[in-house]
Amino acid sequence: MTSRKVYEESFYKNLNKLTGIPVGKIKAYAKENNPFNILEHPMVVEPNERQLDKINKLNDFISTYNVLRMEEENTRIQITCPQDAGDYFNALIGNKRDRERFMVAFLDTSNKIIETKTISQGTVDSAVIYPRDVLKMALANDCKGILLAHNHPSGKMIASTPDIAITQRMLNIFKPLDIKIIDHVIVSAGKYLSFAEEQMLEDLNNGLADYKPIKIGEDVVTENDELEI
Repeated sequence: MTSRKVYEESFYKNLNKLTGIPVGKIKAYAKENNPFNILEHPMVVEPNERQLDKINKLNDFISTYNVLRMEEENTRIQITCPQDAGDYFNALIGNKRDRERFMVAFLDTSNKIIETKTISQGTVDSAVIYPRDVLKMALANDCKGILLAHNHPSGKMIASTPDIAITQRMLNIFKPLDIKIIDHVIVSAGKYLSFAEEQMLEDLNNGLADYKPIKIGEDVVTENDELEI
């Protein structure tokens, strides 16, 4: 069966489930006519009152979805440069001084943000990251790019050893999945440090994927500390 036939069969079955119109009646009409007429001009299949009500409700839903989808597409934030990333995350966590927060934005093929999640909230100078949580969310969003970010409550715009390590770990996990780590930005009080802008992403070497938790922070510097929970 060709892919078109598969989709047609699925369309007929789903239309039957949603409207109550028999599959046989839908197929009979579709033999000589455009099946979309059933939704756009429902009287062509002489539906009963209940079926017509379901078709009208389905059309209302489709119309509302299309309008909202277009508006949402026009208002979604697009990350075009490190400054955009810095401004975006500074607005979210740049002025948070009570604890470190690690956030991830999941991007589509146009680098528009699909969803932004807080992955971890730690102490004033550290936070523990579970890479498997990021992986799960990335797959759920069917994203093509990932933007990492965390704040430094102290205001220091210096990447610590664990900050670099978590970036490396994310690169190792997502490269085989063809999901790009766009950047990792550190933010505080309107300032930002971009790994991409500093060409730090280019300096990181490829390695094996590692899903163990890792502790990031301004003062976390030793290898043993990296895996503290």
